[in-house]
Amino acid sequence: MAKKKALSQTRLSGRILWNLLMFGFMGQVAWNVENMFFNTFLFNSVYADAPQQAVDGSIGVMSAINLMVALSAATAVITTFIMGAWSDRMNRRKVFISVGYLIWGLTVMAFGYITKDNTAALFSLSDPVRILTATVTIVIVMDCVMTFFGSTANDSAFNAWVTDVTDSGNRGTVEGILAIMPLAAMAIVMGLGGAIATIGYHIFFIALGVFVSLCGVVGFFTLKDSKNGEKQKDGSYWRDLVYGFRPSVVRENDRLYLTLGAACIFNIAVQVFFPYLFIYLQHGLGLDLNSLLANLTPGVIVLLVVAVAVIVTAIIGMGKLVDRYGKKHFINLSVILFVAGLFAGTFAESLGMFLVCFIPALIGYGMLMIMLNAAVRDFTPENKVGLFQGVRMIFIVLIPMIVGPTIGNLSIRFFDSVPYTNDYGIVTECPGGSMFAAAAVVSLLIFLPVYFLQKKGIDIRQTEKSRKGEK
Repeated sequence: MAKKKALSQTRLSGRILWNLLMFGFMGQVAWNVENMFFNTFLFNSVYADAPQQAVDGSIGVMSAINLMVALSAATAVITTFIMGAWSDRMNRRKVFISVGYLIWGLTVMAFGYITKDNTAALFSLSDPVRILTATVTIVIVMDCVMTFFGSTANDSAFNAWVTDVTDSGNRGTVEGILAIMPLAAMAIVMGLGGAIATIGYHIFFIALGVFVSLCGVVGFFTLKDSKNGEKQKDGSYWRDLVYGFRPSVVRENDRLYLTLGAACIFNIAVQVFFPYLFIYLQHGLGLDLNSLLANLTPGVIVLLVVAVAVIVTAIIGMGKLVDRYGKKHFINLSVILFVAGLFAGTFAESLGMFLVCFIPALIGYGMLMIMLNAAVRDFTPENKVGLFQGVRMIFIVLIPMIVGPTIGNLSIRFFDSVPYTNDYGIVTECPGGSMFAAAAVVSLLIFLPVYFLQKKGIDIRQTEKSRKGEK
């Protein structure tokens, strides 16, 4: 009984839960729009009637997606370093979150106005190849602008705020709640995405941007900054930016960096297939959102609601189990499930088979997200939370979003790139299932940092208890 008490949960206030749900959900909606629909926007709209010589050349759609993902990741990391350190010095998160979400939504809306016709008119262009090149460039630049404000609001300030207002007694539960947000956001965005053929990208981006901005406005009235720490007056701001790279800091926080290493490998594996996932489901396995939504019956809707309720309950339950019994009991099983699901998904030949095969991967994905993110928060030094957000972004965003899509792109090109002819007769490439096998191989490397992390103690409260016992 004493052990269970040592691992009991700390209660979360209603205000904290509200802000977790609101900012967590709308932030993931915005990121899902970027990760899923900026790619399909390029694939289905910008490249729809592109000249064949452009598609065959250096501005092919897969190369454009790869470049956009990499530059966006670099922007996210640089932004988080700058704004994380700044929010630490100010000891304020609220203004960064609220203003950031407000402007973030405006930049999402801007994508509704990016078309080849508007580009041609703006720059007085007539050559189709130059129009395509300019439009792709605008999309990539605007994606970086959007990422700046998104990373300021979400990656830097909101993530630091979550660490500020939680502790090791409730972070498993909190990460369970936050782990639901990407899945819920993906379901909502995919549902809305099914209406793109009817409403067009213009209305789609504007509508989603409005909701993100409204979230920022609401935050002015609901958010409260943590009272921990004081505004920093001493020390160099520029030295703060490189604080997390000092060898002495790495040695003092070895468990944090081992956890970040495991999270890095995990996110590389996810990024091997995620940027190309929706394109694969659409053009490889025949997913038609318009047809799917049109054929929904009351019975199917009830089943979907029940399935969602079960998934939400299961994920929150995972978080509570992690808080109650510790991460060490679940980490290896999570990796095994993730790897097994990815390998199974490689060989699926239909959408239904893919969804069934991918269930273990989804379970493993949810559990790994909960445990690794909670461990990162546990091992981040107090009063320096903002300083480590940039380091966190290098491991969780920059490296994965550069390395992962590159591995995925190579696996597609060399193993099973599928020629695809779009509605305009343009032949381009479509991703195949080999990217899941590549992701599975990468995922096996997670066991390496996890092995050393388990030796040092992956559960901070258990480690602290053993240290007190030693004294």
